[in-house]
Amino acid sequence: MVAVIILSRKCNINPDNVATPIAASLGDLTTLTLLASISALLFKAIGGENPEHPERQEWLAPVIISLFLVLTPIWIVISHKNKYTHEVLYTGWTPVICAMVISSIGGLILDSAVSSYHGIAVFQPVINGVGGNLVAVQASRLSTSLHKAGKPGTLPENAQHGCGNPLTTFCGKGLHSRTVRVLLFMVIPGHLIFMYTIHFMNAGHTTITLIFAVVYLSAAMLQVMLLLYLAGWMVHHMWKIGDDPDNFAIPYLTAVGDLLGTGLLAIAFQILYMVGDKDADVGD
Repeated sequence: MVAVIILSRKCNINPDNVATPIAASLGDLTTLTLLASISALLFKAIGGENPEHPERQEWLAPVIISLFLVLTPIWIVISHKNKYTHEVLYTGWTPVICAMVISSIGGLILDSAVSSYHGIAVFQPVINGVGGNLVAVQASRLSTSLHKAGKPGTLPENAQHGCGNPLTTFCGKGLHSRTVRVLLFMVIPGHLIFMYTIHFMNAGHTTITLIFAVVYLSAAMLQVMLLLYLAGWMVHHMWKIGDDPDNFAIPYLTAVGDLLGTGLLAIAFQILYMVGDKDADVGD
């Protein structure tokens, strides 16, 4: 991520526009890759499908866990001595844990919905990924503008105080309102690309039809609109109470994006089921 930010600066690109979504994407990719690789390694170590294999390595999992437990105090000391990570070490736990709880609620919704609508699983990462990345860009830009104006605890005179006017948020003449409109204009083209990719690869169990596209895109647009409006209030509120929005607001917003995306997607599939022929393929 350091390389991405440095490269962005050298190319005269605002890092707020690229670093946050790339960090989120690389985080998901890295997590899934490591999870799959380590799981396969440990499954093989305990004998795989033949648990009675004479060359089982049951000691491997405890050794890996012990290694991380030994390294944890070392990373804590290093983070404590670094002035850039010192504050995060003590204050960064609350938003991360709360974000995990919020995202878990979305997971429960998905688990309930996927049993009835198998095709929802392939669209859930798309709607959550697009919404989360777009709101992270807006939150990062808002946070950067506040950092340029002062320090956490005092809002600039021209900053948003309390819940903003929706008309000002989406139709205003200010820089942040223009950014909101640009991000909203990216929603439908981005989802259309992903929908075509899913259709081209024959992924999922849902036929892409006009009515499916309209209902799905409506849910996606509503999700992003709610997130962008929430970002305007949350970033300024975090700043007002003295918290750095980069550490607090973005985890909350991405988690709420997951919850909203999964919930709205489940509602969209339920609507499609009700207006369709009431089978598993809600797009047909």
